[in-house]
Amino acid sequence: MAVRGPGRWLWRWRRNPLKRRADRVESWFLLASWALTLLISASAGAAVSGSVEDALARERAEWRRVQAYLTERAPGNARGDGRDSRADHVWATARWTGADGSLHTGQIRVAAGSGAGTAVDVWTDRRGRQVTRPATVSEARLRARLVGAVAALGAGVVPVAVGRAVCGRLEERRLAEWDAEWARLGPQWGRSAS
Repeated sequence: MAVRGPGRWLWRWRRNPLKRRADRVESWFLLASWALTLLISASAGAAVSGSVEDALARERAEWRRVQAYLTERAPGNARGDGRDSRADHVWATARWTGADGSLHTGQIRVAAGSGAGTAVDVWTDRRGRQVTRPATVSEARLRARLVGAVAALGAGVVPVAVGRAVCGRLEERRLAEWDAEWARLGPQWGRSAS
């Protein structure tokens, strides 16, 4: 019959005359390993999440949008219906001036058929090198939480694996003790008192 009620979760710590020392050691070790797993996972997740969010905030603060101008006509033809889809964009060469006044050239995606000299927004870092658009505050928060969750799961694998290995070793030891006792008491099992 299954144990019901509030003691069901604490069965490892209840008194029992059949409980051996190895059982008590295993119960306390499991409690400690789960507590350690939670502590390590939470710490790793929070640290990595904070680090990612700080890095993305630094990018938002340092990266700037500048005007770039196409140096040549973009390949392809513009759609006449006024709709603009990602499929209608092509790579073209553009030139822009960095914050330090230096000229930079690079490939950017623009609408097909854009003429030479067309102004296009480009995101640059402090040195004027082209970068992607920085993450918004909500995007950065989401990314940081996702990366933090993955880090927490990864960090939690180590104590769980160690705990499983130790519990497996304790189980082997407990079975060896039972085998030794059975070898000692088993032959007496069928004897009758004369």
